[in-house]
Amino acid sequence: MIHSGEQEPSIRLIEDTLLPDVRLESVDPFNPVVVHHTPADWRLLGAGNYAAVFEHPLLPGKVVKVYAPGRPGWREECEVYERLGTHPAYSTLYAADVQGPYSYLVLKKLEGKTLYNCLRDGTRIPRQAMRDIDKALDYARSRGLNPKDVHGKNVMLKDGRGLVVDISDFLQEGPCIMWKDFKRAYYILYRPLMPKRPVSLPDWLMNTIRFLYRRLRRKSRLDGHRS
Repeated sequence: MIHSGEQEPSIRLIEDTLLPDVRLESVDPFNPVVVHHTPADWRLLGAGNYAAVFEHPLLPGKVVKVYAPGRPGWREECEVYERLGTHPAYSTLYAADVQGPYSYLVLKKLEGKTLYNCLRDGTRIPRQAMRDIDKALDYARSRGLNPKDVHGKNVMLKDGRGLVVDISDFLQEGPCIMWKDFKRAYYILYRPLMPKRPVSLPDWLMNTIRFLYRRLRRKSRLDGHRS
């Protein structure tokens, strides 16, 4: 769908060595896709509810995002990147296409650590990173987009600056409650209570917070429907 001449070697590598042998599926639409097999020389970087992201040593500075069969959103994500154009807080779309059951994107690799992992590992999150993310979301709105599903696992910290990693839901309607809640917790709890050298939060505590947050949000939505 989107190719450029200089991308052809990359496309051949992807379509000859990754897509024929990769195995991933969406078992539960509300949980990350399951990657059953990653081909040799490819490395799995992570998985979301729509797709998994891979990298290869012959594609420095790039990643390949492969959508699970049957999962929507590939065309929408292409459109979002086309609207965003070039911005320092976002990735860049180099190529996109469909082969067999898989649709994929070739993207600029964003280096850094997610804010979720910063909390887990005890890495301080500076206020500048939060401001950068807010400005990036405002920029997206100025391009006719609606930032949605922005939370600690899809925004990153790199050299003290904030980046937005996942833009796949930027064409959806409605407010981004999760980012508002994350900011509220950052300014009300994190900055006043966390010491200058933040302590790491163990996985069990992070998972408990995530579970309780989802329960509270679900209850809030149900109460809103009843009123």
